[in-house]
Amino acid sequence: MNDSPGWAPPGSSPSDEPDHDARQQGEPAARPVPEQPVWGAKWAQRQPPAGRWTAPTGGPTPPPARPTGPAPGGGWGPGRRQPAPAPRPGVIPLRPLGVIEILDGAMATMRAHWRTVLGISLIVSVVTQGLATAATGLWFKDNRGAAAPSLDDPDATAGEAMRAVASALGDSGVTLLLGVLGTIVTTALLTVVTARAVLGRSVSPGEAWGGARPYLFQLCGLLFLIPAIAVAIIAAGMTPGLLLAAAGVDSEGAALASLGGLAAAGVAVWLWVRFSLAAPALMLEKQGIMAALRRSAKLVRGAWWRVFGVQLLAVVVAFILGAIVEVPTSLVGMVIGGDNAMDWLSGKSVSVGWTFLVVVGVGGVISSTLTFPISAGVTALLYMDQRIRREGLDLELARATGVQGYGTEEHDSGHEPVGSASGN
Repeated sequence: MNDSPGWAPPGSSPSDEPDHDARQQGEPAARPVPEQPVWGAKWAQRQPPAGRWTAPTGGPTPPPARPTGPAPGGGWGPGRRQPAPAPRPGVIPLRPLGVIEILDGAMATMRAHWRTVLGISLIVSVVTQGLATAATGLWFKDNRGAAAPSLDDPDATAGEAMRAVASALGDSGVTLLLGVLGTIVTTALLTVVTARAVLGRSVSPGEAWGGARPYLFQLCGLLFLIPAIAVAIIAAGMTPGLLLAAAGVDSEGAALASLGGLAAAGVAVWLWVRFSLAAPALMLEKQGIMAALRRSAKLVRGAWWRVFGVQLLAVVVAFILGAIVEVPTSLVGMVIGGDNAMDWLSGKSVSVGWTFLVVVGVGGVISSTLTFPISAGVTALLYMDQRIRREGLDLELARATGVQGYGTEEHDSGHEPVGSASGN
């Protein structure tokens, strides 16, 4: 018998019976004295019957075999069974994703379904960039540098300097606003494509439009509500300073308006991240505007910095890719436009031709066509990743793709506890 410490011997067997000769002579059976445990374990409460029994010969008793499975504290120790790899029916593995995997999934969606993705992105880019070019050419071309003094003028008052800044940022603000709107629209339309790509299925532009068409009203409301909230917050932050400047206290008013604007911009960024997953929630969960905003806030709560970091990285990647496209087209526009275009870009001239604006607009269309899918894909995959981490969405996706046995112990993917999702 094996008497190694920590191992509970089985029940009695013929070899465990007391010595018959000693029992016949009336001698009491000797009970062995246990040795001090070696591995820090206790003897089992159930012991073999009293008798003269010894450990088998042939060397020291080996320690008990290590069990398989997860260690008591989580993780996987040496000698333990490793978890099975997560299934990957589409562009991402069905488990919590890393930052690089989210970016790679967005790129993989664009590569695998490039006709649908680039087709949708091209249509949205033509509309948004066309509006931006028209606004620049009609509204800001004749007012650039004429209605406001130059920022280089040392005699300009604080109020005049603020008006110069507003004039200089007017067209760029419109372009930024149209870019945000285009990103939201593209995210909503491409969410359906990304969701199908995660399952390893394709979707045509008609199917994507058919899935988004019933929710166009909610999408338009979401489209204007999020930028309106951001603009209202920034305006509220700058209003006290502007009122003080209008009362004749220019320097103090300008300083207060600047500080209020910076603080309000921080709040606007916080809200933008908090509501950044509303478009995927609206399209995939078929919810209303306010329900989608609440859903996004719930998914982002407790993971704001992670969502912000991933979204910021996507913005940086899109900016670099856009610059690669827009810089050469801007140079071509400068060559065609001559000195007037150079002076217009530096804010010194109000004369610029439509040729220059059209060339720059074409570059913007190409740039937006390539960058919109990145931002949209990252947002859609972030939404799915948060649901995988909090709600076990990967189990539903695995069942939808017919993966057998997923969700058992060997496929432990380290989800956050479901209770934490409701608490965050």
